[in-house]
Amino acid sequence: MATEHNAQARLQANSNGDPLEKDFSRNGTLNGNYTNGADTYHMNDINMEHGDALRRIRTAGSISISPELFEKIYLSPQNAVKGDLRKTFANPTPLCIVGFLLSLSPLSCDLMGWRGSGGNGAAGIGTYYFFGGLLMILGAVMEFLLGNTFPFVVFGSFGAFWLAYSATLQPFYYAYGLYAPPGEPEAAGLETVGFTASFAFFLVFMGVLCLIYLICSLRTNVVFVVIFFTLVLAFGLLAGSFWHNANAYGNTNAAAAADSLALSHRLQVAAGACTFVTSMAGWWIFAAIMLAALDFPFQIPVGDLSTLIKGASESEKMKRQAIRDEEQDMGV
Repeated sequence: MATEHNAQARLQANSNGDPLEKDFSRNGTLNGNYTNGADTYHMNDINMEHGDALRRIRTAGSISISPELFEKIYLSPQNAVKGDLRKTFANPTPLCIVGFLLSLSPLSCDLMGWRGSGGNGAAGIGTYYFFGGLLMILGAVMEFLLGNTFPFVVFGSFGAFWLAYSATLQPFYYAYGLYAPPGEPEAAGLETVGFTASFAFFLVFMGVLCLIYLICSLRTNVVFVVIFFTLVLAFGLLAGSFWHNANAYGNTNAAAAADSLALSHRLQVAAGACTFVTSMAGWWIFAAIMLAALDFPFQIPVGDLSTLIKGASESEKMKRQAIRDEEQDMGV
């Protein structure tokens, strides 16, 4: 069965004679000829179904996959990298997504208060450590080895986020205990102006980070865009929720404090709704990657955007080609 391990591009020699793992020219073909011993496979139809393409060259030593399929499997535009690590190691992308989803999905329900849940998701500390933190950091290292820069940075930063969030909730690290008034238990620090106002800034800049990811994801797929768009909203709403909590804790007017707490709760629920949408989009793309990885007879779309915004190198290549064509027309 074809998987992402053997569904790789033919080796191509660069100017130094070193092999490149992928030929990523987008010239309307699946990049030509595929050789396995004495057999050569020609696949010039870009519209060929991925399953048919893989079946026709199943026994080839190396094959080329379309940019759309590569995007779906690795969540990254195709990139030319040396070596054949993608043939040696498994695709770490689904593992990172599992860690993200098993942390965020329950937290989304907690933020919305479903079934009486709450406490900012403190019941999931272990999940954040071992799913969100461990799996995503491990997967990020693998993405680094495979040369997938965008997934490496995204998964590594979110792995660190889950570790930081769980450490903040863990009494051992004394994050909120330092804010507790003298003589009161450590948990009292959670309801202080200093802690809530300070933690909100972390959420703000996580939102800024996701905004950058959102812009970058415009070269990946629609599902990734939805994920980062809803995360930008969620982090902004959560920061607002914490700041309104700070207003309530620091306000001596009982009525005004109650209004701030009520608004904070509404913002938290809205943030939970946004992250729930994030989770659903994540489950969708996880299913799409697993189906593609196992060469299922049917696939689910993720809305490829890799050709919508052309890369700088591709645009430069097209300009050079246009100049050469013009020179040929002029007989130069």
